[in-house]
Amino acid sequence: MANTLKLEIVTPEEKTYSEDVDMVTLPGVEGEMGIYPNHVPLLTQITPGEIQVRKDGHDYFLAVGEGFVKITGDNVAIMTDMAIRAENIDEAKAEEARRRAEARLTETLDEADTAAVTASLAHSIAQLKVKRRGHR
Repeated sequence: MANTLKLEIVTPEEKTYSEDVDMVTLPGVEGEMGIYPNHVPLLTQITPGEIQVRKDGHDYFLAVGEGFVKITGDNVAIMTDMAIRAENIDEAKAEEARRRAEARLTETLDEADTAAVTASLAHSIAQLKVKRRGHR
């Protein structure tokens, strides 16, 4: 039995993460999921939020957008529209994006614009949650 999982996170722009890890916690559509080696196979959606990665006794965090995850016994493959490591998040830019999105949502928007602004808001909130985790 394997003691680690291969975690791979891919966005449309790049492969964001590809390492062997001890466990992964991710935001699923029905709540937070903890994934350990030998997990049952699963294909499901993920929602904007925080991914926690445990590797060598340390926890690492990433902000993630909407997407899908495919889980096998020794592999977690995440395809998402956004994945940013905590250390790469610019808190000031994320806060400004959140403010802009909230302001836009007070305007009269068509369905497509509402969806885009809502996605932008979810991305900025996920980034702020991950970045501010270290300030607690």
